Amino acid sequence: MKNLKHSIEIAWDDQKLIKTPEILESIDEVISRLDSGEIRVSEKTDGKWLVNEWIKKAVIMHFPSKESETFRAGPMEFHDKLKLKTGYAEKGIRVVPHAIARYGAFIDRDVILMPSYVNIGAYIGSRTMIDTWATIGSCAQIGSDVHVSGGVGIGGVLEPIQASPVIIEDGCFIGSRSIIVEGIQIGEEAVLGANVVLTASTKIFDVSGNKKIEFKGQIPSRSVVIPGTTLKSFPAGDFQVPCALIIGKRKKSTNLKTSLNDALRDFNVAV
Repeated sequence: MKNLKHSIEIAWDDQKLIKTPEILESIDEVISRLDSGEIRVSEKTDGKWLVNEWIKKAVIMHFPSKESETFRAGPMEFHDKLKLKTGYAEKGIRVVPHAIARYGAFIDRDVILMPSYVNIGAYIGSRTMIDTWATIGSCAQIGSDVHVSGGVGIGGVLEPIQASPVIIEDGCFIGSRSIIVEGIQIGEEAVLGANVVLTASTKIFDVSGNKKIEFKGQIPSRSVVIPGTTLKSFPAGDFQVPCALIIGKRKKSTNLKTSLNDALRDFNVAV
């Protein structure tokens, strides 16, 4: 692995080397190991998520190292530099037409892909469901036992190299049409209601106690979150802008497979 990383770093510093046989082989090996889950773009070490920048470099260099080719899936035609992921049956993955995952994305056993899209470098843990028309962006890290509901947009990130991807930890429930981008981290077993939008600049307020507590860039574990608005001043006046409201904690008795409505019922909130 040390030699593989060294080759990638050399090519990154001198990209004229990208199409040399040794570097092409190194880049292909990184993408293959991403596809199999042997390596991942980001991983948790001592309670903190760290980015493996050299792997992101390999993903970026993979594109100029290849030429676009035409290929078919039944009557459908594609023209791209990346092939699609294959071998779902032996991997124990259920894939419903027209779900598409690119080669270089890891998808663990017992995952269900409804018609959806998973980009290169993404990681999806076991028993997770990616529901209809959800998109999992490049390098996004999705844990096990997660439900990503219909129409959810999980942002991808390749550059800047040091930027952290979106991370959704084990047991989370992401409500329909939510948008999570720009390296937001969702803690274990958190529940997001429908239409929650989280960006790097989104204000996140815990309003479950007597005093408002503000978070930025992350949702604490087991939080129950709904969309809200907050007042912001502009030269033209004061206006309401989107924010996220943490209205409580998921009960320990709540089953991981619970529906979103069940999770919100305790707080008299319907979305």
